[in-house]
Amino acid sequence: MMSFIDVHREDLGIEPICRELAIAPSSYHDHAARLADPAKRSARARRDDDMCEQIRRVHEASFGLYGSRKVWHQLRREGLDVAKCTVERLMRSMRLAGIRRGKKTITTVSNPKAPCPLDKVNREFRVDRPNALWVVDFTYVHTWAGFVYVAFVIDAYARRIVGWRVSTSATAGFVLDALEQAIHARRPGPDDGLIHHSDRGVQYLAMNYTQRLAEANLVPSVGSVGDSYDNALAETINGLYKAEVIWRQRSWPSASAVEMATLSWVDWYNNHRLFGPLGYIPPAEAEANYYAAIETLDMAA
Repeated sequence: MMSFIDVHREDLGIEPICRELAIAPSSYHDHAARLADPAKRSARARRDDDMCEQIRRVHEASFGLYGSRKVWHQLRREGLDVAKCTVERLMRSMRLAGIRRGKKTITTVSNPKAPCPLDKVNREFRVDRPNALWVVDFTYVHTWAGFVYVAFVIDAYARRIVGWRVSTSATAGFVLDALEQAIHARRPGPDDGLIHHSDRGVQYLAMNYTQRLAEANLVPSVGSVGDSYDNALAETINGLYKAEVIWRQRSWPSASAVEMATLSWVDWYNNHRLFGPLGYIPPAEAEANYYAAIETLDMAA
């Protein structure tokens, strides 16, 4: 004769399910209890819940761009002690991932008859101070109203964007505007020996552009034809921009929409985006560390 408990179990269908899944009824009840009362969950599960909130916060703060590696570094910067494998596991469970770069597009139109300076960089983009080397390039964006062009001027020391411009036409005046912004922001002096490196695009070899370089005491340098490695740092920043801004949205309605998105991205890029080659700190922080070290040396002397 079955007891009340046995009848109750048969009515609930617990034991047949447990037999089919090869688990003990007590395990089922423990699991149900933990679902009903989160406080009964294991310490690891509770830590995972807390860490998931932090991971989601960091991922959203990066506009959904960071993968597990940079999320992990940002959490460590904030003083949270967590293993990289834990971040990877939790991001997989939450289906969070970073952005991936796509194919690059070549925009350089050169004039083989135009005289150009020698290559003074020779693919060596590591410098020991800010205002030692600027690299420049531009890319384009499809919008409903036609092509929009975006130019960048990057200081090679910390990969900081020091000048940029959005335009509906790829003229020499357009890239000159980006250069003017960089000159105004950085104010290079005659003793800096600041090298300005570009590809052989006709915009960067135009007379008004080269004249402005001379007036600002910038030393011109130009890479070889059809070789993106000779301007690899600028190509890299272009690739990041396209992946982190442009390709995340299916279409762009106008130049002003691209300009506002670029403005927001440049500010985040300079002041918040973590770079592995810099020790996983933002470009602005890397430059601030450089000047702080110089000031410390001066005080010690």
